Amino acid sequence: MDSIALAVQKLKGFAEGLVTGRESSSRRNPIEILKRLQRESFSDLMKLRDRQDKVERLFSFYKSSKGNPFQESSTVLRGEVDFLGAVLLMSRVDEEHWGGIGRAGIRTGVDSRFRFETAVGDKGSVGIEFVANQKRVASNDGDVLETPLSLSKLFYKANAANGFSAIAIPIGAQVKDLDVASDYSLQEEKGLTDVSLGPPMLHQQTGGAIGVTVRMSNVIASLAQSIAGIRNGHCLSTFGQVVCLLPLGLKLSLLGLHRGPKLAGHNIHLGAFSIPVGFSRPSGDAGSRVEASAPPLTPNIPEFGSIALKLDSEFDEYKRLSGWIEMKQANPEHLEWAVNFSDSSEDGYGWGTSLGGILEGPGNWGHFQVESYVKFNPSKRFSLKPGVAYVVDGNTQTLALVLRSNWSI
Repeated sequence: MDSIALAVQKLKGFAEGLVTGRESSSRRNPIEILKRLQRESFSDLMKLRDRQDKVERLFSFYKSSKGNPFQESSTVLRGEVDFLGAVLLMSRVDEEHWGGIGRAGIRTGVDSRFRFETAVGDKGSVGIEFVANQKRVASNDGDVLETPLSLSKLFYKANAANGFSAIAIPIGAQVKDLDVASDYSLQEEKGLTDVSLGPPMLHQQTGGAIGVTVRMSNVIASLAQSIAGIRNGHCLSTFGQVVCLLPLGLKLSLLGLHRGPKLAGHNIHLGAFSIPVGFSRPSGDAGSRVEASAPPLTPNIPEFGSIALKLDSEFDEYKRLSGWIEMKQANPEHLEWAVNFSDSSEDGYGWGTSLGGILEGPGNWGHFQVESYVKFNPSKRFSLKPGVAYVVDGNTQTLALVLRSNWSI
């Protein structure tokens, strides 16, 4: 029996040694090692996948709920920095030549403009605009140039159904902001002078304004009322426009601006948003006392207005031909006009040509100017416009070598 038990133990030890040897050899086998690592990596990947699913469910919960902290901002920033330098060649430097340069609209310097616009709801937007212009400030060491950043415009736009829209500009309104036929938000397509920016009436400051626009199939009509604070008084203005969309991409616009007389009084200080409304009162002691203590508002600046006709034509995405003529109410024989032809291509280079002038009467050309430039695009948001402008103003003649550069963001 002892011999039999001893033999069984030896067989058992031999079997255990054989199994242990196989396991150790399998562990040293590279294939088995790779299989084991693959199983461990798969387990780690499944854990990571489970965590990713939890994060995705968290994001989907916030996106579907109100007050989403992960919602993308709808605020759009648009800005530009515009530089204009010129070499003026004239027979002599005097006030008469400088007056012609001013009427030609050659305004050198650096002009920066930044606009933030945010969508409000599905059909509205609110925006704010800042400008930084060079200003000459007197100091003990002489005149120095400063570039202060200031708030220039605050506006709200709303688009309703059936082609109805409205705009409110409580601060910094200009007539060009109410022009529904053009987009003057930036000056990317500005030429060398102001004749490329449309009739002069569009560049008048109106303070605060509110306007409505109705769009039909081929006609767009708008009406706006504005009020500008001038010193101690206010000036009311009315702007109207009718745009006809013609075949072949033509756009004909009739614009009218009527600015009422300035209302001013003694010792009267009104805020920017105050609109004076007066009612007549019967004569009597009470009325006499009121008149003695506060004189009524009286107009001290006559009313004036302008009428302009503008035609725009777009040949393709970049080529544009436009022309305008403006007549002053005070002097119907005083006509200002301009014709512009430009190619604002963003690839390679573009060009532009403008003619303009002032007609004082039949056959009396008080002012005439012509300009031409070539536009280079080193990058998509940066352009260079070298060109030349020739100005004839009365008896003066000026040749200007101009360089304009524009950088937008």
